[in-house]
Amino acid sequence: MAQENAAFSPGPEEPPRRRGRQRYVEKDGRCNVQQGHAGETYRYLTDLFTTLVDLQWRLSLLFFVLAYALTWLFFGAIWWLIAYGRGDLEHLEDAAWTPCVNNLNGFVAAFLFSIETETTIGYGHRVITDQCPEGIVLLLLQAILGSMVNAFMVGCMFVKISQPNKRAATLVFSSHAVVSLRDGRLCLMFRVGDLRSSHIVEASIRAKLIRSRQTQEGEFIPLHQTDLSVGFDTGDDRLFLVSPLVISHEIDAASPFWEASRRALERDDFEIVVILEGMVEATGMTCQARSSYLVDEVLWGHRFTSVLTLEDGFYEVDYASFHQTFEVPTPSCSARELAEAEARLDAHLYWSIPSRLDERVEEEGAREGAGEEVEGEAGPDKGKNGCLPPPESESKV
Repeated sequence: MAQENAAFSPGPEEPPRRRGRQRYVEKDGRCNVQQGHAGETYRYLTDLFTTLVDLQWRLSLLFFVLAYALTWLFFGAIWWLIAYGRGDLEHLEDAAWTPCVNNLNGFVAAFLFSIETETTIGYGHRVITDQCPEGIVLLLLQAILGSMVNAFMVGCMFVKISQPNKRAATLVFSSHAVVSLRDGRLCLMFRVGDLRSSHIVEASIRAKLIRSRQTQEGEFIPLHQTDLSVGFDTGDDRLFLVSPLVISHEIDAASPFWEASRRALERDDFEIVVILEGMVEATGMTCQARSSYLVDEVLWGHRFTSVLTLEDGFYEVDYASFHQTFEVPTPSCSARELAEAEARLDAHLYWSIPSRLDERVEEEGAREGAGEEVEGEAGPDKGKNGCLPPPESESKV
């Protein structure tokens, strides 16, 4: 019993060990992985739309400006070449001459006419005439290609602006994860919350344990991923994220932390990645928020401070206490040792409580050996093996 009670003692507080471990996923959800020596870069051009959407904003704006500027310059140069080839630039003062484009007197005018044609501005000063078949063909070609450029570039910018990445900035995770008892079971817990009043629809939560391991054959697997159950079987991973929720992973026999005690956990090297997914209520687009916890960010024997209070007609969430925890009595042993201690305690209590029926049978046997009759029962009518005689109705039959 002394050993079992010692397992529940919190033990001396030890400062967490500082580690220089590189994060796999940053606290803000950014994956800390870069693709090197990928090769076959032509694959990025086969999906040019996604490549442009994935570019950084400064590069996207640069590409947006260049796409229009180069198109206008290209077609402006062609309009100037047509005017130069027809001799329109040599008959600027000849009223009897019919040019391809009226009032086109140089490259700048051709460039401005290209802009007016592609953007359908139509100031009315420069206009194409019906005596220039090559100009009519170029006009049709620029109108078609200009519409395609507009659709492509405006589509890229719209998708980039409407991406739900910024929505994930208002989905917050607790700065620490905690390990404490819940309903008599050790649980690893963290908290999630939504700062906006517009909610995440069909929200779900997942957790991954990132830890390198070595197989029985000697193969080393870096950054091996293991699922941490947060209620997939019971549906608890489907969240109604109106107020902050504490997500719990019960450390049972199927958990990778089943044999991890407090000291073993502090000496371990791992990272817990949590992923929250759902649809943005305002746009219907899928949003994903990520965060991670290193060993130093897992507090053993702590519990989260409550942030929800009942006010006059509504519930209020105090996000000032969102990351706060407090210490609670928690066994420092592993979940396996705790389960074994409970099993031994239950077995000891079961065998230490005598059965009243066994006591009665033993008492009756002792009195029989002394030649005494049990009250209410005659010796000859007594049943075999200490059983009571049959009812009176059955004995008369």
